[in-house]
Amino acid sequence: MTANDSKLQFRERLAGALLGTAVGDALGLPMENLSPDRIRRIWPGPLRMRFLFGHGMISDDTEHTLMVAQALLSHPHDPTAFQRGLGWKFRWWFASLPGGVGLATARACIRLWIGFPTSKCAVASGGSGPAMRSAIIGVFFADQPEQRSAFVLASSRLTHRGWQAETAALAVAEAAALATTAAQNPDGNLVLSKLRELSKENEWQTLISKVEGCLGTGDSVPDFVRKLGLAKGVTGYSLHVVPVAIYAWLRHPFDFRAAVTAALECGGDTDTVGAILGALCGITYGPAGIPAEWIKSLWEWPRSCRFMEQLSSRLAAQKGSSASLGPLHYFW
Repeated sequence: MTANDSKLQFRERLAGALLGTAVGDALGLPMENLSPDRIRRIWPGPLRMRFLFGHGMISDDTEHTLMVAQALLSHPHDPTAFQRGLGWKFRWWFASLPGGVGLATARACIRLWIGFPTSKCAVASGGSGPAMRSAIIGVFFADQPEQRSAFVLASSRLTHRGWQAETAALAVAEAAALATTAAQNPDGNLVLSKLRELSKENEWQTLISKVEGCLGTGDSVPDFVRKLGLAKGVTGYSLHVVPVAIYAWLRHPFDFRAAVTAALECGGDTDTVGAILGALCGITYGPAGIPAEWIKSLWEWPRSCRFMEQLSSRLAAQKGSSASLGPLHYFW
């Protein structure tokens, strides 16, 4: 593989992460907090964009991912500076009164506005906010495990304080890194081995064992969700959201549509499950593996698909540059 081929592949992984996040988020947003039974009653047909007139719209899951990507362009080498830069982005994002913002993130943003330093704004929470924005960090630092961990924790500790949220965010980044460096779909045993090392907490070890056992017996994604005791829907707890997303990713190799459909049909926190799963599948398959009609049905401006592709190109260029290239400005 030539250097140009390698750069092209890396750019596609980055684009897959961003577009996959947006597609999964937009598909899951209309069914958020609904039970599986209600989802089937309201939308019995195939999964498609349904937010408004056949189009899909993103939520905070994608917005946070794009803010992280922009902060990486400003501060690609220093996690402390990255955290400060991301903190400013969160301040102005929160000032726009976004809908559906998580309680922990809202409280952290209020602390940012009243003058708390970014290192002191996090609140105790096991929510999935940090996890939903960490896949892009995993891709960017796929070949740098120490930087990957440092930047994920810097992002996590801006809003959330607790081993659950941090472990879930690290898990998403680790899975994203493995998807980036693998020639083909990552080996499930390798993925689970790496994830098991992230925390010695019994709850985490039990979850990884359940993922391993259900994959071994070929359980469907809904079967796995039911074995977690989440028959009425996946909660927003990070150690529910992330194992479900990772299980669906490993259960449906090379099939973005099947993976996302199976996960979103389980109900609950569908936009976050969809965003994380979409990112992992997008990294694995690249933009070409995402159903074209789903990408075309995204209705977003200025955070358009073209903007995400341009952002991916700049991130790829940033990876080979010692100087900061700076963020990509929106056209308002």
